[in-house]
Amino acid sequence: MSASSSELRVGSVPYLVGRPLDHGLGREPGITLEHDVPARLIERLRGGEIDVALVSSIELFRRPGYRYIDGIGVAGNGYVGSVQVFLRKPIQEAASIAMDPASRAAAALTRSLLYEREGGAPEFIEVPLGADPREAKGADAWLRIGDAALRETLTIDAPAWNPSEEWRKRTGMPFVFAAWIVAEDVDIEPHLEAFRRARENGRSAIPALAREAAETWRLPEAQCLSYLAEECSYDPGPAMAPSLREFQRRAALADLCAKDLLPEPVHL
Repeated sequence: MSASSSELRVGSVPYLVGRPLDHGLGREPGITLEHDVPARLIERLRGGEIDVALVSSIELFRRPGYRYIDGIGVAGNGYVGSVQVFLRKPIQEAASIAMDPASRAAAALTRSLLYEREGGAPEFIEVPLGADPREAKGADAWLRIGDAALRETLTIDAPAWNPSEEWRKRTGMPFVFAAWIVAEDVDIEPHLEAFRRARENGRSAIPALAREAAETWRLPEAQCLSYLAEECSYDPGPAMAPSLREFQRRAALADLCAKDLLPEPVHL
């Protein structure tokens, strides 16, 4: 969006986890809001089709010129049920992992953590967008994200390794899965109050969102509420910048991003 444009084009994820950050944002003056999977949102952000997107944090370190809204995002303070590596073998023995193509942050987090694995990293099997990673031939494990991962977590009896929980153990920090990433030359400042209001609206709506999810998925409401209100964090605050820097450092060691990009924070 150029400085002369009046409409801010915003993209957000279609998953439950995004609602506490974009609640009511599409009704704000001067903002249009669309939903798409993170991988497609990144393509659209790079292509200039949208100006701001709630997308995988790893994107901040893969392209110059980005900024991000500081202090708010989708983070995990430990275990997060919507990002899971489901196992057919123990994680230390898994020779191959099929990767859910919908998210890049979860994939980069998994790769960077297992890059340090004793005996070497497993093979990572790339799955086409829209395909089911569980069906990947020969995979010892599969990464699943989003609402599908949450439903699978709550409804099937399968062992799993949780990357967000592992991150917390190793770093002591929350992991920032998604941030509001601002494209180069976009004038975001006049709209910052709208993003703050959306976060406040979303905080108030969490109980209703949990009820809706429980009805839709036929899951216990208490589990959906625990996921939104306890497992996920939307206000990483001052921990956001150092967590992102540590993610960049580890991801760069695994050759997953540039090590020298320094995206600027935009303060609410």
